[in-house]
Amino acid sequence: MHRFDESLATYDRVRAIEPDRAAAEFALAHLNLALGNFETGWRQREARWRVGGLPIHFPAGPEPVWLGEQGIEGKTILIYSDEGLGDAIHFARYVPLLAACGARVILVVQDTLRSLLSTLPGLADCLPRSAALPAADFRCPLMSLPLAFATSLDAIPPPVLLSAPAARISAWDAQLGPHDRLRVGLTWSGSLTHPNDFSRSIPLASLTGVFELDAAFISLQKDPRPADGEALGRSGILDLTAQLTDFTETAALVSCLDLLITVDTSMAHLAPTLGCPTWIMLPRTPDYRWLLNRDDSPWYPAVRLFRQDESREYAGVIERVRAELSETSRQWRPHFLP
Repeated sequence: MHRFDESLATYDRVRAIEPDRAAAEFALAHLNLALGNFETGWRQREARWRVGGLPIHFPAGPEPVWLGEQGIEGKTILIYSDEGLGDAIHFARYVPLLAACGARVILVVQDTLRSLLSTLPGLADCLPRSAALPAADFRCPLMSLPLAFATSLDAIPPPVLLSAPAARISAWDAQLGPHDRLRVGLTWSGSLTHPNDFSRSIPLASLTGVFELDAAFISLQKDPRPADGEALGRSGILDLTAQLTDFTETAALVSCLDLLITVDTSMAHLAPTLGCPTWIMLPRTPDYRWLLNRDDSPWYPAVRLFRQDESREYAGVIERVRAELSETSRQWRPHFLP
């Protein structure tokens, strides 16, 4: 209901009654982060390790956990991707900062991300989660790096621009055919297991009015739901997702696009790190990282945000996207990849 002052006051009462209630601390962290209270929010978010049932993982090891207190010059630090795929892409921007501190950085990420993120500047090595972990002087969960670097709303590190192999970009460009219309990628749903899936995913059929515009639409939606699969077959959208074997292949395809329109999934992080303009359709109360009451993102210069209003319906969001896309398509002129 966006009654944030009352929410903060309620959490204060909960903490007074039961100070060790980790779930309340974790929820309060996300509220503070959404409100831009980063210093407090990052610290409170460490309560996630005391909340049962969260989809997070950080293997135990003999090394001390680094949260910014110790000097790391000349030390080896193991950074482990402890949450989702989008989170790994989002917070990979901290790897060059660690290297700039003089550390030897080993990054451990989900197997499907390893190839893409291995090109990050400052990395000594990039390992898949399935590999045995090497010895190090320190270890740190990737999602704790904003805390370790005391990230404030006014001092967010820029995203590291990723790239796909030029040969794969050329191959995808050839497969897409003549670049004589605006190329628009689409992702309309996230994981069914996500606790907020009901508010962030939308049926493909609701985007029918968008498909009427003069643009070439390309699906990047992995594992579409049964109803969406039927709508996809009738939509005229080009679906090549069977060939997207990992994030490097997906990055190569995105590099051939002029625009990505997506809901809040990992694609909302991948596309802007490739320099692709990205429009994100958001629920009324989005994930904390998208903040509130703004149509831009301090995390990604290439992103525009389209938010639900008080109705909590996507119809108005889609209509605004359609109007903006109509104008973008009208102004677009053919060009060619270098």
